[in-house]
Amino acid sequence: MTGGRELVMVSNRLPVDRVVEEDGSTSWRASPGGLVTAVEPIVEQLGCLWVGWAGSADERIEPFEIGAMRLAPVELSSEDVERYYEGFSNGTLWPLYHDVIAQPEYHREWWDRYQQVNRRFAERVAEAAAEDAIVWVHDYQLQLVPAMLRELRPDLTIAFFLHIPFPPSRLFAQLPWRKRIVEGLLGADVVGFQQVTDAVAFRMTVERFTRAPALGNTVVVPSTPDEGSRTVLAQEFPISIDAEAFAEVARRPEVRRRAEEIREELGNPRTLMLGVDRLDYTKGIRHRLKAYKELLEDGEIDPAETVFVQVATPSRERVDAYRQLRDEVEVTVGRINGDHGTIGRAPLVYLHRGYSREEMVALYLAADVLLVTPLRDGMNLVAKEYAACRLDERGVLVLSEFAGAADELRDALLVNPHDIEGLKAAIVRAALMPLEEQRRRMRSLRRAVDDNDVAHWAAGYLGSVLAAAEARRIGPGGERTEPIQVSTAFVPRSIDDRVRRLASAPSIIVATDFDGTLAPIVPRPQDARILPRAKQALDVLAGSPGTAVTLLTGRSLAGLAETGLQSGAWIVSGSHGSELEGLEARTGTSEEAPTEEEQERLRALARRFERVLGGETGVRLEYKPFGIAVHTREVPEPEQAEELLAAAVELGNAAGMHTRAGKQVREFSVRAADKGSVLQRIRDTLPPGPVLFLGDDVTDEDVFVSLEADDLGIKVGPGETAADERVPDPETAAAVLALLAELRTGVVIGSE
Repeated sequence: MTGGRELVMVSNRLPVDRVVEEDGSTSWRASPGGLVTAVEPIVEQLGCLWVGWAGSADERIEPFEIGAMRLAPVELSSEDVERYYEGFSNGTLWPLYHDVIAQPEYHREWWDRYQQVNRRFAERVAEAAAEDAIVWVHDYQLQLVPAMLRELRPDLTIAFFLHIPFPPSRLFAQLPWRKRIVEGLLGADVVGFQQVTDAVAFRMTVERFTRAPALGNTVVVPSTPDEGSRTVLAQEFPISIDAEAFAEVARRPEVRRRAEEIREELGNPRTLMLGVDRLDYTKGIRHRLKAYKELLEDGEIDPAETVFVQVATPSRERVDAYRQLRDEVEVTVGRINGDHGTIGRAPLVYLHRGYSREEMVALYLAADVLLVTPLRDGMNLVAKEYAACRLDERGVLVLSEFAGAADELRDALLVNPHDIEGLKAAIVRAALMPLEEQRRRMRSLRRAVDDNDVAHWAAGYLGSVLAAAEARRIGPGGERTEPIQVSTAFVPRSIDDRVRRLASAPSIIVATDFDGTLAPIVPRPQDARILPRAKQALDVLAGSPGTAVTLLTGRSLAGLAETGLQSGAWIVSGSHGSELEGLEARTGTSEEAPTEEEQERLRALARRFERVLGGETGVRLEYKPFGIAVHTREVPEPEQAEELLAAAVELGNAAGMHTRAGKQVREFSVRAADKGSVLQRIRDTLPPGPVLFLGDDVTDEDVFVSLEADDLGIKVGPGETAADERVPDPETAAAVLALLAELRTGVVIGSE
């Protein structure tokens, strides 16, 4: 997964807790934190060096090992903890990144210490990391480390993953040191986020506060005196869990017995509700308790038949806002039980402590309803853990729309936690949900978690990181100095699911546009080149049984040949359907050449275009067998380009031509043709089967609107579309094709 390179994990805390034995001796054990749980399978498989703080102030600890991990502690003083961790990280960044639920504080001394500690982490990594290592930096406490580390160790491949949300640009703008944070993150080769909205917010923020433009999901960092320009992948990689590991614990007889004991200890209520959170103001605990309290007061919930267990793991207890939150929660708990409890029966059980994985799984199995209602959350793995444990396909998940998990767990009961009435309605519905509906919803939730488990997350994220590492191995002549080691790139889960279904069809047509889809857009069309991964995938597919590969391009076939593309066994349609080759071998038919009258009309239009447009800077005329295309991609001013295209349309209309609009191009043809109609013609001659089509341009919409229910249309890049799905760039389009090729043939397609 890392191509033989050392993996270095960097986080604020080391993934261990100190254990003091009865005899006073100490040892270390792996901690049960969210990050550790998520990356544990990766670390066990690969081993790693882990750099972080051991958790005690003013203590120097020598490096040590636990299992597959080598741990390199970073020392923090009491003042570091106060200013860097409790101050800037949790008093400034945490509330700012969580939609300013609490008011952030901005203090220069906190910022100064944040810089100093980030520098200390970077220096520790630079000292300990092997040559050409992959360094994976985690979370908001260390956002300056990537740029600092790039300066210290340019040989390293640097990845950063933000486990919490990234705020909208208008909120991030409050931060006095906003540009420095953005520049720190841009030191990474890959910046990962939990949700699409987070990645989009980051790219917009980058464009607002730096000179680095965002192209799709890639940020182009301008060159400096010390380094040439480079790209940073800024994309969502939704984190997940080891679903099978949780399911395995849920199968254990002793854990299932413990679940029964929990219900017995609580008086065997008809409905057991559960909340599991860190005690944090972003988790919506107060809103949840308010809704539960009002339901008891309204008589909608019978306290004799219902128990709500709230587990609130201690968190940041030295921070004033957290101490105040604990006081408020505990007062509310007391009031609820005082008003609605009886001797030996409390409708609300509040547990301010952490539990082992086994005990948590037992709680999941015992609970009829899980309430996950944060006001803002990066992902929330508790929701996924609950689904993974419900082997009986029973239970109901009530989930906040503002948790990242809501993007995937669509069959939960989704709620707005600020809407107390709506939250109350969802709780009642969950408590009364029929078993058949429970099973339908839980089956869907479990499928979503299983399909996008931690292995899928790691493969996508580390696959992209390793692709960035491989890009650094290109020699001065363009040759690759080392072999490719990675075969996985991130494909959005919704597309992944549908591609897997397509791959099982007996017959399938794989159709795609060229420019902007298989080949990145370039200023000069003749310089475009198909991505090697896309070419390899299509060639593999074309050689597999029951698979037809079709290229639908606006280029003429001669213009396509200028790119050096050897299409081999593909069916190729050029000039938006006016030209077609490769079908003759399958059908015995051949294409009709343009008539003499059509050729004369084209010659007349060519003379007009050359007279009116030929001398304009940046205008390029492309001659095709059935038409002429006017390109303005190299015209210096956008306004001038639009005026020139408008003039071309006037000339084309006067000549009675069929006009077609594309990105910075207008095409004029003597015959009415479009990609949608030519694809229909192609599929009429082939065995029936679904179509996968990828395209980026306006002219590809003719195909998207013609697709049938079992087909899959994927828009590449921005813009309005009738396509079912969307990917950001040709690299991701190539990953989709590679996935299909691998699923259909077993041939692994490497990244380029």
